[in-house]
Amino acid sequence: MKKKILLLGSTGSIGGSTLDIAAAFADRFEIAGLSTHTNGEKLLELQKQFGNSVVTAFSGNSADTSISESSAADSRQFTYYGRDGLLEMISVSDADIVVNAIAGAAGLGPSIAALESGKDLVLANKETVVMAGHLIFPLAEKHNCQIIPVDSEHSAILQLTRFRPKKFIDSIILTASGGPFRTRPYETFSSITLQDALKHPTWNMGSKISIDSATLANKGLEVIETQMFFGTPADKIQVVVHPQSIVHSMIATTDGCLYAQLSTTDMKIPIINALCYPDISERTVVPFDIVGHTLTFENPDTQKFPMLKFAYQALTAKGSYTIAYNAANEIAVEEFSKGTISFLQIAELTDRVLQLDWSQNPADFDDVFAIDEAIRRKSRELIKLL
Repeated sequence: MKKKILLLGSTGSIGGSTLDIAAAFADRFEIAGLSTHTNGEKLLELQKQFGNSVVTAFSGNSADTSISESSAADSRQFTYYGRDGLLEMISVSDADIVVNAIAGAAGLGPSIAALESGKDLVLANKETVVMAGHLIFPLAEKHNCQIIPVDSEHSAILQLTRFRPKKFIDSIILTASGGPFRTRPYETFSSITLQDALKHPTWNMGSKISIDSATLANKGLEVIETQMFFGTPADKIQVVVHPQSIVHSMIATTDGCLYAQLSTTDMKIPIINALCYPDISERTVVPFDIVGHTLTFENPDTQKFPMLKFAYQALTAKGSYTIAYNAANEIAVEEFSKGTISFLQIAELTDRVLQLDWSQNPADFDDVFAIDEAIRRKSRELIKLL
């Protein structure tokens, strides 16, 4: 029996890889619905490719310029419009599984809708657990749903830990490529441009996650995500820089040994493993051959890349500090992308925001959204002082 997939963020890099898998394994997976935030024309193309019976949601402004005048009439083919329409699509869909590849905090609401409607959640939106991990996992348990990570690091951790009793796992080691500026002298960071930051050395990703990888904020988010997913204390989560991006994560066991997951840099591997969970997927890529590869590891430089240090601070402080870390970074990346602030000011803004009092512990999702909005307002105020 085919698994029906509802794919959110279908026009991004994770969405594209998911659709490639669905097309290659059409006997196992069926696309039941697709969404995009702004790329309306691409969504229409995908609807035709996967069949006009596929429901679609366009969550951005329905008059968005990505839908040209020539296809304005075709825009009526979208089944749902706007944020409310997206949430309605999720709630009423007969899909078995929701792949949430929406970027940023905007992905939290759809994650909630997926679980409340009883659907398993394949999660590429790390902000869902960074902002509301203490609420989202109980919600999944309440509705007897699974949350399965898609990040290559957390997918690797899941595979490494799933057959080992927790009492034998001492710590988790996340690997980081180091981004495009790993060897760049810090004194030149003031001249880093947007195009510089988008040139990731090993992964092909969207602009937000590419910038986050350049600052190591993405690894900071993954540290927070690791604690939320696996219950690992902050002092038992280590980050090592591994420029080759072959080892995707490691675990240390209580006997002093390390176990690692190695594969090529292809997001199809964690995606199909998530779609097939708890089974191991069929082969989707050429088998990895270790011969000829040199693997190196080094400690991250948190003086050059303080965003990683700030993530640990936010995680340890508890309250709403992880929400603050994410929201401040999102605002900073948005402004850097527009040319309003410099690359170095991404970390400066985040630091200033984290120095404020965000000790309130959100009691429910409404609290999470309200606190997130308050942090964003404050972040925009602080930008004027940079």
